[in-house]
Amino acid sequence: MRSAKITRKTAETEVSVEMNLDGTGRYANKTGVGFFDHMLDQLARHSLIDITVAATGDRHVDDHHTVEDCGIALGQAIARALGDKRGIRRYGHVNLAMDDAQIACALDLSGRPYLVWNVDFPTARIGTFDTELVREFFQALSTHGAITLHVDRLHGLNSHHIAEAAFKSLARALRMAVEPDPRAAGALPSTKGAL
Repeated sequence: MRSAKITRKTAETEVSVEMNLDGTGRYANKTGVGFFDHMLDQLARHSLIDITVAATGDRHVDDHHTVEDCGIALGQAIARALGDKRGIRRYGHVNLAMDDAQIACALDLSGRPYLVWNVDFPTARIGTFDTELVREFFQALSTHGAITLHVDRLHGLNSHHIAEAAFKSLARALRMAVEPDPRAAGALPSTKGAL
């Protein structure tokens, strides 16, 4: 199985991640940040990647370190579970609609981290959750997963819908990119000889 376990411990947070790329979308996410747990559940369910995240952090400061460090650990888990990336599709893309929101996500499991983020939110918070942290998560995931990741908001009036569509579009694009390509027969999806 293409799976990974990551533990990250700092003076600010402690995060453990278990991931199975060939799962069924099972999830058990407990970060102490309710809305973020909901987003991680969506990421697992719609990617069909099994994800378990357990995190504690300095939430008396705010949720920033917890959310960012979960992104770091999840990115590292994706990179480790993919191994040398032989036989995968490598690229994924989706335009995902959720009520008023439509998000376009395109990614390349290139080994070259780069985030293009054209998503703004009409409100600063979703309940108590700081909407700035959505970008922080995507940045950490992109950097530590070595993923080229483009996310664009095409439409959206409701911050909850925009955030959820962003996570679901990431999930569907990841699902596409990590899947084995039946025509590739274990070949590396690059002319460079390495990803």
